[in-house]
Amino acid sequence: MKKVRFFGLLMALLIAVSAFCPAMAAPEGGRQATILFTHDMHSHLMSATDESGASYGGYAKLKTVIDGQKALHPDALLVDGGDIAMGTLFQTAFSTDATELRIMGATGYDVTTFGNHEYDYRAQGLADMLNAALDSGEPLPQIVEANYFPPLQGQEGYGADSQAVWDAFERYGVKEYTVIERGGVNFAVFGIFGHDADDCAPMSGMILQDPVETAKEVVAKIQAEVDGPRVIVCLSHSGTTDNPKTSEDEILAEKVDGIDVIVSGHTHTTLDQPIKVNDTYIVSCGEYSKNLGVITLDMSGDSLTLADYELIAIDSSVAEDKELAERIDGYKDLVAESYLSQFGYTDYDQVIGYNPYEFDSLSQLNEHKEATLGNLIADSYLWAVQQAEGDSYVPVDFALTANGVIRESFAVGDITVSDVFNVSSLGIGADGVPGYPLISVYITGEDLKNAFEVDASVTSIMSAAQLYFTGMTFEYNPNRMIFNKVTDCAQVLPDGTLAEIENDKLYRVVTGLYCGQMLGAVEGKTFGILNIAPRDANGNEIDTADLESYIIHDQNGREIKEWYALASYIEDMGTMDQRYAGPEGRKVAQPSWNPVKLLKGANFITLIVLAVIIILIVVIVLIIRAVVRKVRKKKRK
Repeated sequence: MKKVRFFGLLMALLIAVSAFCPAMAAPEGGRQATILFTHDMHSHLMSATDESGASYGGYAKLKTVIDGQKALHPDALLVDGGDIAMGTLFQTAFSTDATELRIMGATGYDVTTFGNHEYDYRAQGLADMLNAALDSGEPLPQIVEANYFPPLQGQEGYGADSQAVWDAFERYGVKEYTVIERGGVNFAVFGIFGHDADDCAPMSGMILQDPVETAKEVVAKIQAEVDGPRVIVCLSHSGTTDNPKTSEDEILAEKVDGIDVIVSGHTHTTLDQPIKVNDTYIVSCGEYSKNLGVITLDMSGDSLTLADYELIAIDSSVAEDKELAERIDGYKDLVAESYLSQFGYTDYDQVIGYNPYEFDSLSQLNEHKEATLGNLIADSYLWAVQQAEGDSYVPVDFALTANGVIRESFAVGDITVSDVFNVSSLGIGADGVPGYPLISVYITGEDLKNAFEVDASVTSIMSAAQLYFTGMTFEYNPNRMIFNKVTDCAQVLPDGTLAEIENDKLYRVVTGLYCGQMLGAVEGKTFGILNIAPRDANGNEIDTADLESYIIHDQNGREIKEWYALASYIEDMGTMDQRYAGPEGRKVAQPSWNPVKLLKGANFITLIVLAVIIILIVVIVLIIRAVVRKVRKKKRK
């Protein structure tokens, strides 16, 4: 009798809980569909610490949370929105050992897609990674991609690397969409690559097909070919922004009917609640496995409604899955032996310096201002070139990096070789060795000023374009007209004195290969108003596709990698120099609404806008005068 009462009470409790907890109770006559999601993992296989010392992320902790969610939702789908690679030392084994994809398989991922950083090692690197993953014989996630492919034989740009990718896609089974049945629900999942992602992959060798038109075609195929209860999921490496007019995934949802969920990667966005556009839920959970996203939909007939949405923090409170943690730890030895040994380092966690100062976090770097971390990186480029060229050193006038290539910051305390690599972790050189190399080119003084204007005017709308530099200084008024904000600039000579920048003079510039390749995009991003043309020592313009010819090598003929320049500079200092305790005045904001300061040195843009405003004022005055005269005439009559 007591047992009967106990189970009766238990059933009553479950009914009561389900009444108040929509995530646990499906609608009457319907089903529920749960999707677990991540994106922008960037080779963050292990837990990391932020600038405050707080722990976050890591696949071993992520798996613990995923397993817990699958216990609650046995039929849940686990997906990822791309950029699985490039961000830590583990990426150095991307092409040879496919560490990221294999760990995703071990974590239980069902489907992923490609992000722009999967092409950092170029087309051949991606093909090699896919083949290495398959050769491992381990469980792997399905890969979907619908609109980003190599040229076909006979098309412009087709070559051996294109065919290598096609062969790897066929062998792996990459397809535009896949269908996975769980609990009577058909999850139809397809992959989309965005315009900005394509802009960020200048060496991919791929051809971008229109994301919206492709998505329409794929959704139509799914609707025609997939029967039964169905959820259409788009893994989109396009992203969202604060401006809906440029927010690619919001545009995708608005223009394409039939998508139920968009897992939105690329912009590293964290959405505490989904964005709903045209009956599509757009979801993002942030980068580096800081969170696991969970969305549950109620399914009743053809309608889907949001039942529950949660971002579960992967932090110090989460225990690691021991088996996965041990496997990842073993990859550290692989990286040390296969990659770090080339640079004279023996250990993934080898300490090379000490930092007593609080540097900006990545989010703080998005603010438009001088940043000590940026100063440090730029200084390291200059120092590394001096060391490499020795007695043959040709003075570097301007060394720079951009916010978009800085991937991590430094916390107070010991700095390890892996910490440094994480800061400048992207790309590969002409030598096939991971890590973007430094290049040396020349630009005119006029283009130097354009570079300052890009920083001052474009950063507010595209934080990745913010520049950090050494050898120059400029002041700007943020209240002035766009592309006319810089009010003063000068070259900083080695002795600290300032020199006027001459428009026609050539200045030697050192930067990373990727930043150099993006110089060609300046004209387009500024609507043809500004241009920065890399040149050789004789002043001849260089095609950005040929910048590999200008890579800087050390005295042994090896490429100087961005991260190694930074590591060597820190190692040479030992303890971070006091100059990095705060800004040095390399770029200074001088906000003012004083009309003289707003108009002094006005360029044609400001003058045109001013002329338009004056004309409008005159027209308005004339209209008012005409109306007043007409009224007076009526009164006289």
